[in-house]
Amino acid sequence: MQRAMTVVPHLGLRLQALPLALGRPLSRAQDVLRRTPLYDFHLAHGGKMVAFAGWSLPVQYRDSHVDSHLHTRRHCSLFDVSHMLQTKILGCDRVKLMESLVVGDIAELRPNQGTLSLFTNEAGGIEDDLIVTSTSEGYLYVVSNAGCWDKDLALMQGKVRELQNMGSDVSLEVVDNALLALQGPTATQVLQAGVADDLRKLPFMTSAVMEVFGVSGCRVTRCGYTGEDGVEISVPAAAAVRLAAALLENPEVKLAGLAARDSLRLEAGLCLYGSDIDEHTTPVEGSLSWTLDAEDLQQAEVGSTASLRPGARGKRRRAAMDFPGASVIIAQLKGKVQRRRVGLTCEGAPVRAHSPILNMEGTVIGTVTSGCPSPCLKKNVAMGYVPSEYSRPGTPLLVEVRRKQQMAVVSKMPFVTTNYYTLK
Repeated sequence: MQRAMTVVPHLGLRLQALPLALGRPLSRAQDVLRRTPLYDFHLAHGGKMVAFAGWSLPVQYRDSHVDSHLHTRRHCSLFDVSHMLQTKILGCDRVKLMESLVVGDIAELRPNQGTLSLFTNEAGGIEDDLIVTSTSEGYLYVVSNAGCWDKDLALMQGKVRELQNMGSDVSLEVVDNALLALQGPTATQVLQAGVADDLRKLPFMTSAVMEVFGVSGCRVTRCGYTGEDGVEISVPAAAAVRLAAALLENPEVKLAGLAARDSLRLEAGLCLYGSDIDEHTTPVEGSLSWTLDAEDLQQAEVGSTASLRPGARGKRRRAAMDFPGASVIIAQLKGKVQRRRVGLTCEGAPVRAHSPILNMEGTVIGTVTSGCPSPCLKKNVAMGYVPSEYSRPGTPLLVEVRRKQQMAVVSKMPFVTTNYYTLK
């Protein structure tokens, strides 16, 4: 996701594809960039601001990117993800609307349960990844990517108007809240000190409205884009700085920016929209068949994020074939797809997006979509697309970096074990 995707992963599933420099430094154009409610807070804490998906966001703070990454894995970090699009879908026909746009089974979500799903087009391509939560308050809470803000909003609003013209009871509201992600193994320990709810009863991909450190009306969702336990907190914009400051009072918590978020999601095997998946990539090609709960393919799935799915309930959607691109996607599920997203571990220089992937005979067979040195594994990790016959874990390949070929091996994802909290 761009949330994490992302990117996401968001499921992330949720970040828009970052250039090599993880955004560009601000210039005279900064006045046209949107600012989150925490903009001045970031500057006061040493945030290095960059332009990203039309927003001014911190790429890192005083700590290095690697230090922030490792702190998240060992303790917890606070990320400002207020640039994400948050919406409510209301009315008796809210599920009908959402299921006309995404591949997932929204009708079967339990109260306050969420799932990663995908907006798809008629060609089967992924228009965006998003998290949909069926709230006990009677609406769907949707979080999608900042880089797709305009097209996602237009897509949903267009479908609202279409259904309303047919007499359906459905409407959409944009949620003008900030969104904070507290991620890491000690995240819920930190948060528990500021909430009355027992967070042990809030498993991964579930959500509840609660007061957080004296701020009422916060929606806390146990999810994230790092592979670690953690939450995303939708907080009224006017109280965002107060909540962030309260969380930072705990020495376990440090601020982290886009750079750490990107390397964390890559170690977790989570997609970055606009890079690892896009409108020309189907869920099957992107190794995201599990968003349809395609049980026959789950064992072979690359980077399958099982904890992001609500359960084995995709048969109704697959049988009805009533989502955009269903004829293409279902045919790929039943047959053979030409290419797949795979994980790669690589030797030598760091592998970056757009690097060619070659077979052992030296023929170009694919392209890297994301790559970085893994701070945890101390080796290079990457994702990319290769023909299906080269997608089996353990397959030796080559990657080209700076016109030099170096060894790579197809590897299972996530590269680093994920630590999502599920009830035993």
